[in-house]
Amino acid sequence: MELQPYQWEVIMPALEGKNIIIWLPTGAGKTRAAAYVAKRHLETVDRAKVVVLVNKVHLVTQHCAEFSHMLDGRWTIATLSGNMGPRSGFGHLARRNDLLICTAELLQLALTSSEEEEHVELNEFSLIVVDECHHTHKDTVYNVILSQYLQHKLQRTRRLPQVLGLTASPGTGRATKLDGAIDHILQLCANLDTWRIMSPQTYSPQLQEHNRQPCKQYDLCHRRSQDPFGDMLKELMDQVHDLLEMPNLSRNFGTQKYEQQVVELSQAAAEAGLQERRVYALHLRRYNDALLIHDTVRAVDALAVLRDFYDRERATKTQVLPAERLLLALFDDHKNKLALLATHGPENPKLEMLEQILQTQFQSHGSPRGIIFTCTRQSTHSLLLWLQQQPGLQTVDIRAQLLTGAGNSSRTTHMTQSEQQEVIQKFRDGTLNLLVATSVAEEGLDIPQCNVVVRYGLLTNEISMVQARGRARADQSVYSFVATHGSRELQREQTNEALERLMKRAVAAVQEMDPAEYQAKIQGLQRAAVLRRAAQVTQQESRRRQFLAENVHLLCINCMVAVGHGSDLRKVEGTHHVNVNPNFLIYYNVSQKPVVIDRVFKDWKPGGAISCKNCGELWGMQMIYKSVQLPVLKVRSMLLETPGGRIQAKKWSRVPFPVLDFDYVQHCAQSLSDFSLD
Repeated sequence: MELQPYQWEVIMPALEGKNIIIWLPTGAGKTRAAAYVAKRHLETVDRAKVVVLVNKVHLVTQHCAEFSHMLDGRWTIATLSGNMGPRSGFGHLARRNDLLICTAELLQLALTSSEEEEHVELNEFSLIVVDECHHTHKDTVYNVILSQYLQHKLQRTRRLPQVLGLTASPGTGRATKLDGAIDHILQLCANLDTWRIMSPQTYSPQLQEHNRQPCKQYDLCHRRSQDPFGDMLKELMDQVHDLLEMPNLSRNFGTQKYEQQVVELSQAAAEAGLQERRVYALHLRRYNDALLIHDTVRAVDALAVLRDFYDRERATKTQVLPAERLLLALFDDHKNKLALLATHGPENPKLEMLEQILQTQFQSHGSPRGIIFTCTRQSTHSLLLWLQQQPGLQTVDIRAQLLTGAGNSSRTTHMTQSEQQEVIQKFRDGTLNLLVATSVAEEGLDIPQCNVVVRYGLLTNEISMVQARGRARADQSVYSFVATHGSRELQREQTNEALERLMKRAVAAVQEMDPAEYQAKIQGLQRAAVLRRAAQVTQQESRRRQFLAENVHLLCINCMVAVGHGSDLRKVEGTHHVNVNPNFLIYYNVSQKPVVIDRVFKDWKPGGAISCKNCGELWGMQMIYKSVQLPVLKVRSMLLETPGGRIQAKKWSRVPFPVLDFDYVQHCAQSLSDFSLD
């Protein structure tokens, strides 16, 4: 498999064993170049072992095809991702194979595992390939792994693997000036221990000829001239605000800033024990969600989301507060009028614009294939429904499907990992010709025939813009940005274009640095990063020991009934927080239907959803761990009453008391002892 001259140019230092970042545009063959480096590494390095890290599950399969083709059966390859089901341990597979392709999370779990079959050391690999390496920053899993590398480097305790980073979009790290952008690029290089960030110089013209960018068009529309449905939602929100009696609270409805305000209000109310204020904040957030959906898609979609929320409230809540009863009545009193306004109101101008684009592109000659990027899972569902129902698109050959993240959500149906793979394959082979996607499809998805990309009213950064644009791989592709005249989304997209230019200037400045100056800066940043992470660990340990676990009460976030103590909690596999107190059973109900997770885990499987027996609030799910049933709690379902006051933690890792690891043998012995006493 022959490389292009520009690919040879960028990989030459890597073939000499140096750590580099390959910076090439999307579609220019970064993965193929990396596969060749891996091949030469396996051929020339004694006891070579390669690991390829990706940040999205669907990229494991895609990269496996590229690397397998390059290695031509001469070396053994294993793939690892979260949806593989029962498998050998990570360490066992690493020792048995020459090249591993896996999600970064699995490597991190293996590095910290105490099980011999699962555990692996970083220095067991001689080459680490980091795909989409611009994610190597702050507390991302990439950076957690590479920080261990830097520790070993500075301590000079063991042999270090070679590191090869791949990216099309290093970004600017939120910097808006050149100095700040240069600092960001230097920090990225330091995190990856990069000798040099490589992009074509001699063969740059050949790259531009080989890798043509899509034609960008701004498809702008005006706001709705009249909006009776949106006006009524705002009137209802005004009524809720009046009940709150907080005159200083902003009423800038239908914005992300307003959403942040009510989320903070909800948390503060929970910590202060103000149940009714928390309820008002939660309902205001749902109304704000509906306004955001209404702005993105149709009024009927926004109303459907509100109806679903209130239907769930009625079905699940076993204890209804006076504020909840009032809010349920408020919606009931207005839902029929809202339904009338939703079905008879004006069309969304953005949807009218999108319809024109799709009619133009999908009625053209050839076999068009496109992706519509939108902000949330909810909006993907709504857009797909609109595509299926819009009369003007029924005569157009559009075969559409969703592509969203594989996580779970109580507010929208999640997409399983196998469903993701199936949709991608159908899009690849032409069975589907349009994807309605969230950011899960922005990075790495390689469909050479894709020739239409629409970014639909998105407010994102320059990295997302570059990555989404790069999905349009075919000749004479179109990249459309749909937004409203004068909107924040439009301003952000124009800012992103300026930031992309700034990013290129910053990379060029780093490449042109004096080598001695560059190395001095990199070493200084690495020492600072190691010291900073050590300080963070010390701070976390200090926070975890702020209170004794037995002195912390667990309260239901909704009804605020005390249901246990911090000392009842244990960590399973370092992640899942379970309550092991047998008396905890009296506080919750378990659904008959098990929670659906399209993954088979090594030692556990999901049971039913668990909810507060007193008020019906969803708390989490049952985990069947090696045949033992354990209730797993979501951190946001619990209010922590500490000697220093009430707090609502965002992550279990940040609670102010220590949580012990779950001991399976001890738990079984204790259960048998309790049984014999009975």
